[in-house]
Amino acid sequence: MERITGDAPLAETLRGGVAAIGNFDGFHIGHQAVVGRALERARAEGLPALALTFDPHPARLFRPQSPPFALTTTDQKLDLLEAFGVDAAVVLRFDAAFAALTADEFVSSILVGRLGLTGTVTGEDFTFGRGASGDTAKLLEFGAAHGLIPETVAPVRDEGSAIISSTRVRAALQAGHCREAAALMGRPFAIRGTVEHGDKRGRTIDVPTANVAIGAEYVRPAYGIYAVRCRLEDGRMVDGVANLGIRPMFTPPKELLEVHLFGYAGDLYAQTIETQLIAHLRPEMKLASLDALKAQIAKDIVDARAALL
Repeated sequence: MERITGDAPLAETLRGGVAAIGNFDGFHIGHQAVVGRALERARAEGLPALALTFDPHPARLFRPQSPPFALTTTDQKLDLLEAFGVDAAVVLRFDAAFAALTADEFVSSILVGRLGLTGTVTGEDFTFGRGASGDTAKLLEFGAAHGLIPETVAPVRDEGSAIISSTRVRAALQAGHCREAAALMGRPFAIRGTVEHGDKRGRTIDVPTANVAIGAEYVRPAYGIYAVRCRLEDGRMVDGVANLGIRPMFTPPKELLEVHLFGYAGDLYAQTIETQLIAHLRPEMKLASLDALKAQIAKDIVDARAALL
């Protein structure tokens, strides 16, 4: 998959394509329906299939004081789009200048001029242009003037008829409901980060951990102990147990993801790993002693293994 960021040009071989357009944060099942329809159209018409997304998320520009909310980093999102089968992903820089484009300018300058699109696929709630003045009806109107054929995809609903959305995924994670979030996303929520040196306390109690700082943009799931699966740089998946939180047993408090991998003895420092949160086992707690902590960790390991069966 070609990855086009910033002002990089689109190859001529990718012009004339059909693009799915959206933020696609978390690339949940609803997003997959939009991208899947663009793929279906492109393949049927013998055209390139593209995904058009934005970085940073528009909410970060308009509401900079909002707490962290991202379900995927841009790199994770692009990896997911590549695995889904699109030919190219275009990441548009969402800054003040971009936000100032009128709805017509967005269509004529970006969709038609820069990308040469012949078709688009969006969700029904898609808006664009300065002040969100453009909607799917406007896209249909403007598209007709430029030879662009837009299409919308209805929201995807779960078995209870509730719409699948990034907001619901975030709420599930913040409540510690990992399996609900995974059902909405089509895969477990995962934190990607670089393993850094820590206090090395885990080694003193025979529970070494890989320590990963939680990225500044990730939504904060419920703090606590999790059964996890980790994807290492070499592609291996390793089961484990992790503490996500501020470590109330130690001072000063430091927000961290500490992952203990079952049966792994290698050196992971400076490697990038991706930790899937499979099940929330319990909240963080401050125990009375180091011995109490050891006993609790031993129980957490047993519980994590059971949750990963």
